[in-house]
Amino acid sequence: MKKISSVMGNRRFSYFIILTFIAGSLLLIAVQINSAKNTKELIRNNNRLLNELRSSNHLREIDRDILGVESRIRASIATNDTTHLEGIDQKINQIENFLDSLSKDNSDDVEERWIHRLSVLAMEKKTTKDKLLLRYHTLGNMDDQTSIANPRARKISNEITSITAKIYESRKLNMIDLSKKSEEMGQKARLYDISLLVLLILSGSIVGYHILRQFNRQRLLIQELDVTEKKASVAAQTKENFLANMSHEIRTPLSGILGFTNLLQKRSLDETSKEFVSSIQRSGENLMAIINDILDLSKIEAGMMRITAGIFSINGLINSVETLFLERAKEKGITISSKVNAAIPDTLNGDATRLTQILVNLIGNAIKFTHQGKINIEVFTQSKTQNQITLGFTISDTGIGIEKEKLDEVFERFNQGEDSITRNFGGTGLGLSIVKNLIVLQNGNIEVSSEPGKGTTFSFYIPYEISEEQIKTVHPVDPDYFKDKSNAPLRVLVVDDNAINQSLMKHLLSQWNINFDIANNGLEAVEFLRNNDCDLVLMDIQMPQMDGYAATQQIREVLKLDTPIIAMTAHALAGEREKCLSRGMNEYISKPINEEELFKLISNFGLTEANDPGKKASKTETDFQFIKLSYVKSISGGDTSFEKTVTEQFIANVPPHLEELESAYENLDFTTVKLRAHDLKSSISIMGLLPLLEENLNLLEKTTEKNPPTEQALENLKDSIHFALQEAGTFLQSL
Repeated sequence: MKKISSVMGNRRFSYFIILTFIAGSLLLIAVQINSAKNTKELIRNNNRLLNELRSSNHLREIDRDILGVESRIRASIATNDTTHLEGIDQKINQIENFLDSLSKDNSDDVEERWIHRLSVLAMEKKTTKDKLLLRYHTLGNMDDQTSIANPRARKISNEITSITAKIYESRKLNMIDLSKKSEEMGQKARLYDISLLVLLILSGSIVGYHILRQFNRQRLLIQELDVTEKKASVAAQTKENFLANMSHEIRTPLSGILGFTNLLQKRSLDETSKEFVSSIQRSGENLMAIINDILDLSKIEAGMMRITAGIFSINGLINSVETLFLERAKEKGITISSKVNAAIPDTLNGDATRLTQILVNLIGNAIKFTHQGKINIEVFTQSKTQNQITLGFTISDTGIGIEKEKLDEVFERFNQGEDSITRNFGGTGLGLSIVKNLIVLQNGNIEVSSEPGKGTTFSFYIPYEISEEQIKTVHPVDPDYFKDKSNAPLRVLVVDDNAINQSLMKHLLSQWNINFDIANNGLEAVEFLRNNDCDLVLMDIQMPQMDGYAATQQIREVLKLDTPIIAMTAHALAGEREKCLSRGMNEYISKPINEEELFKLISNFGLTEANDPGKKASKTETDFQFIKLSYVKSISGGDTSFEKTVTEQFIANVPPHLEELESAYENLDFTTVKLRAHDLKSSISIMGLLPLLEENLNLLEKTTEKNPPTEQALENLKDSIHFALQEAGTFLQSL
């Protein structure tokens, strides 16, 4: 509420500032207009006052000039000399012109009559002059000496003086009024100037206050942002710790479930138990995938997803990814192939882990949504400089495709191409969103094109540096080496506080004939190593009393031991491996534990003889066309008697089942056909035939009538089982 009130207060103040600015501007304009009008009127009034002053001076000149004309006339009469009359016409004309201008600007009727009378009297002077000249030219003299004492002339002169005096007095009063008016206008002009100055100062003060207030608010905002940034940093760290803890807490029991399920699958189980165990395995793997997606998305949103550059082989990476999906593709009856342009340098510098994650996600989607056909992976050069190359990747399939109107939405989180996809295929709808974010984090981009029913193609581009170093090829270690009882003894210390993980590691290490000890936390591990020798330590990270980091530090700094330490952690956060290595550990493996990966780590750090070719098993499997022995061998754990038993059962039981199926089909007993087809799925799976024949068996299991497709499926089934029985016999003889 306080924040809302503050926002509303700031908004009202902003409105007040705007309205004040508008009102002040209008007031300044009004004052300026009135001031301009007053100044203009003052100038006009001063001009009138100046004209009045000139008129007053001219009035004095008129009085003087008329009296001067009178004096010249008198002088010419007295001396009978016409030269005194010269210039009288010019003077009279000047007087007439001035009187005309004076009459033009005059609005007073009385004064106008006076002006007119002056004009008449001036003209009489001119007439008198003309009469004198005429008399002089006619009689030879100007007067009979009586004109000088002419009382009329004296009267005219007196009248002229009286009239000019009256006009002067009138003009004087007018000048006084004009002077007062000018003074009033001057005071008004000063008032306008003061008002403008006050308004400018006031508006400047308001603007200055607003600026200072904004600076103060900005300073407070910067302080709040600094506090918020610190809180956000703490929150981000808290979230990272929360994600790490949740990752550990969720993955630890889940890794135990998956680990024991994997071990359970290798035991001799009836068909129902196998189905239950397989369902548990699939559900656990799906749950792990969902957890990984959610954690990855959370890391990206929190800015904790880091791109860690390193040297890698692009050809090796593509081959590894392709190998990862080969079995899944075979199970669905589709082919998968890859092609890397030969012009691409093999050794690059970039984040191989994120590239693998992107490819696994896209290829996994392609396999999920493709029921027949093929999946192609192609790597090409989009652009290249001396030190950098932008690789283009395309993953195309012949699957169900995506509608055009859905293409723009496939990279959005929790989005599937259709509403039915989640129900039919599963998934969270986060995979492509994570893929896009990972590509953008590496300064790349991704595109998609698709046609429903024909397939989908994803194309993405990521820049990488071309490395000058050359990767050395490391030959894989044969995991069977650890199952050879003639090997040199190896003593391993397992440090883990979780009972399920302890049981899982006990079973694995016992199966591999490796001597081991168990420590429940870091303190016990340090104490054990203080008094005992050990070849390898498998160290959990998060434990009570002393965690894996502190225990490793004690082993390295206090005990001064260089025993290889492999970190085991359910943390799935970016940078965890680097953190483990920086604390003195030699390698890192995430939970759930992958058996083959653990094999390789123990090989690299536990046994120097692991790469000795003489120590490896020399027996190789026979490559059969129909039967696949990988499943039966993984279950047997090298027990040939078990392999012999199940092979004999296969040879003995499958032919009768096949005959019953064929007979029921011919007799239109489709209930029995369904049962026998379902039973055969279990019978042939032990020898790896299910991926090859599952489609035919599914068709027979669902049929309700004879038709060409089911007849062809039955023929395919008979032919394949015939050859499989022959190969099984060959395998049985080799045991």
